[in-house]
Amino acid sequence: MKVSKLVAERTKETPSDAKMKNHILLIRAGYMKQVANGIWTLTALGQKACNNIENIIRDEMNKIDGQEVKFPVVMPKELWDMSGRYSSIGSEMVRFVDRTGHPLLLGMTHEEAAVHLAKNWVKSYTQLPCMIYQIQTKFRDEARSRGGLIRVREFVMKDAYSFHTSQEGLEEYYYKVHKSYENIYHRIGLKNFISVKSDNGMFGGNMSHEFMFINDMGEDELVICEHCAYRANQEVADCVYGEAKLEDKLPLELVDTGEAKTIEEVSKFFGVDSSKCIKAVAYAIKGESGYVLAFVRGDKEVNETKLRKLVGKEVVPFEAREQDGFVAGNIGPKDLNIANCEVYYDNSLKNISNAIIGANKPNYHYKNFNFERDMSDVQFADISKVKEGEICPICGGHVVVKHGIEIGNIFQLGTKYTKSMGMFVHSKDGQEINPIMGCYGIGVGRNLACVVEENSDDRGICMPMSIAPYKVNIVPLRYDDSEVKEVADSLYQTLISAGIETLIDDRDCAPGVKFADADLIGMPIRVVVSPRGLADGNVEIKLRKSGETVVVSKDKCIDNIMQLIK
Repeated sequence: MKVSKLVAERTKETPSDAKMKNHILLIRAGYMKQVANGIWTLTALGQKACNNIENIIRDEMNKIDGQEVKFPVVMPKELWDMSGRYSSIGSEMVRFVDRTGHPLLLGMTHEEAAVHLAKNWVKSYTQLPCMIYQIQTKFRDEARSRGGLIRVREFVMKDAYSFHTSQEGLEEYYYKVHKSYENIYHRIGLKNFISVKSDNGMFGGNMSHEFMFINDMGEDELVICEHCAYRANQEVADCVYGEAKLEDKLPLELVDTGEAKTIEEVSKFFGVDSSKCIKAVAYAIKGESGYVLAFVRGDKEVNETKLRKLVGKEVVPFEAREQDGFVAGNIGPKDLNIANCEVYYDNSLKNISNAIIGANKPNYHYKNFNFERDMSDVQFADISKVKEGEICPICGGHVVVKHGIEIGNIFQLGTKYTKSMGMFVHSKDGQEINPIMGCYGIGVGRNLACVVEENSDDRGICMPMSIAPYKVNIVPLRYDDSEVKEVADSLYQTLISAGIETLIDDRDCAPGVKFADADLIGMPIRVVVSPRGLADGNVEIKLRKSGETVVVSKDKCIDNIMQLIK
């Protein structure tokens, strides 16, 4: 490809809304152009890089007997009614009607379509296990698009679905896919990633893992033990507490605390650490009239995913108001009397002694509250977030909390979809059973973004050889010089004939501009052909990532390039 013909503009300008490196560089280097919020056009540079990622994914899926299919983008309402997700998923799913008034939707995931394909065609245990996968465009109306390709509304995703006769068979295949995912990320050029235990969310099922790219700009909090293999998303990370320090129980005392309402104000008023206070957080139940009240230690935060699972309903933060029976800023567990309110107590409160709590009356708190003395029949549960330095549930060491970006996920779905959609197979003993499913997703564009995030410097992108749009960038200096043009064109044609994707900068512009653009778009190998070098019969080869430069004979240039690519 000639740079003069490339429909992809390079620019020095940084987009005003871009905060992450990948967002800035993919725009500046001309890999993509924004169409609307969370919707992008990929140029030839971006599309070729994504094609290379897709081919690596295909190769790894085919190695574990995956069958590539193509599900429809548009599906009828009836298909999703069978699983119950047409009504359970909110506004992130786009619903519309066709010209006949028939309700349709845009696919944001394809579990229903996978079961529809397999149903009645996969009939016997002899056909299992099997796995089908696709690489397909999806649409999800994200409320907060961000980070360029990191969080978008329209995206290309590989999603795979496997079917099994037993949980043991699913688990065996599940970890086979886990290994394939590790292979994919290594092959596309990622190093700083881990897999973590995660929440199944809208997909349902029994167990799931997310693959996370470690990055300070990531929205997901990851709880990691640096002493053992414990890894978990904050949403499902287990809170573990050591033995509490024994204290004599002091007399319960009602104290006028005036306008002190927040944990910070109350702890300062009493001159104690926030961990000696008990915090109340109020929630409303979505679609219902009831409330949920969560009590946690003052230095902890409520984990809403854990709370939601415990309640079994969708809960949303709620501003406690007097008309609803709450005394905002003074809510406590003792003498609490609120109609239609479920109350939950975090494990962090089990052994708390002489705590500070709201007194459920304006301007008052209790000091020296103790559950076992001052309340009866209290049940505790894990409803809080893990803090840095807390105890690892596996080895007893201390955990760290890092941020990450999800680059893939795998789920053990169980029979959620096959049962609801009436898919049966005959087992070995002749019984009709619902096949057990697994599903496995990778976002192609998001992975490109993370590769750029990890493989870049202050000059631009450093594309890994495996996914680079072009492996070689030939940069002729003085392309109007006949010898320079002849050598550069000859190298270009030889590489193209050998099947090596090659870019040649045929523009009539200053060397500094060409070098800056070459660094910005980040092809792995740069070949400089100049009058000065050719005077000695040489050309210069430079590796973008390491900066290593060698001068070789023009006659041996192709051999050197082939060896570098290999």
